[in-house]
Amino acid sequence: MIAPSQVLQPMALRCVSRVRGAQPSLQPRPFHTWSIVATLLLPACPHDHCPRACRCPALGHVHQLSRRVGQKKQRLSEAERSRSLPDVARTPSPEEPCSGPHTCLGPPATTGPQRSIYFLSPKDHPARLGSEFFDQPGVRLARALLGQVLVRRLADNTELRGRIVETEAYLGPEDEAAHSRGGRQTARNRGMFMKPGTLYVFIIYGMYFCLNVSSQGDGACVLLRALEPLGGLETMQRLRSTLGKGASGRALKDRELCNGPSKLCQALAIDKSFDQRDLATDGAVWMECGPPGPKPAVVAAARVGVSRAGEWAQKPLRFYVRGSPFVSVVDRTAEQMQA
Repeated sequence: MIAPSQVLQPMALRCVSRVRGAQPSLQPRPFHTWSIVATLLLPACPHDHCPRACRCPALGHVHQLSRRVGQKKQRLSEAERSRSLPDVARTPSPEEPCSGPHTCLGPPATTGPQRSIYFLSPKDHPARLGSEFFDQPGVRLARALLGQVLVRRLADNTELRGRIVETEAYLGPEDEAAHSRGGRQTARNRGMFMKPGTLYVFIIYGMYFCLNVSSQGDGACVLLRALEPLGGLETMQRLRSTLGKGASGRALKDRELCNGPSKLCQALAIDKSFDQRDLATDGAVWMECGPPGPKPAVVAAARVGVSRAGEWAQKPLRFYVRGSPFVSVVDRTAEQMQA
């Protein structure tokens, strides 16, 4: 039996060749695959002398299909070019929290499912803070960190987020409350002497961790004292219940999850293994520019737990967001003096 294509194809080819002004021929001419499919599926032109502007249904469908396919290919080509364009580094405006000479980089190189309730998708994430942001004196960095967002990505790609609302500055060898007082440098506090943006994690009471970020100056750093939880609160609750006082069975309030240096480390699963990591490049912990808005009112008060540091114990090197319920310790006297 002769297949229909063996009959229809020569007839269609003869019609197409005549439209092009060529002599009738059964030899296939080079044209697109879709044209071949169309000529096989559509009936051949019945006219003996098919003019160039033939209105027969067969060639009419072919011309219409040609236009549609051409338009679709053009749209796909334009979409492909737009996706291939390189991302342009965003320069923050002076009103943004990470403004000034500091660098805001793009999102972290590693990607994964975003489970934070604070952001909708990876493209919605604010810019990641780069090395230049941390390269400033301790007091200035302690203030600049207020309002920025600390991000922790767990092994299952769950992301935990918290806005920094309280910090303490430690100014290096001359600071009697600093671990680097007198210029002492050991394997334990080496992170304080590394480049700005390096994490310094130390242990207190033999079981709790505290998270610091190195700043300009040898042995200078900023202690992160409290966060306002923004994303991954259920996971924070579980981690705090497993590692902290929440194990007693009482459900912790949101303001109790990260209102202390060791509490925030528990809530974000940060331990000694994070010591000496680089916040600007690490894939498991980093900082992002805080959400836009007016700058919060900041209170400067004495640091907590440094009563043996002599005159340095009373220096106003602790900074927190006035009125935030997530702060670990509120200094009413300092607030009244700075009202």
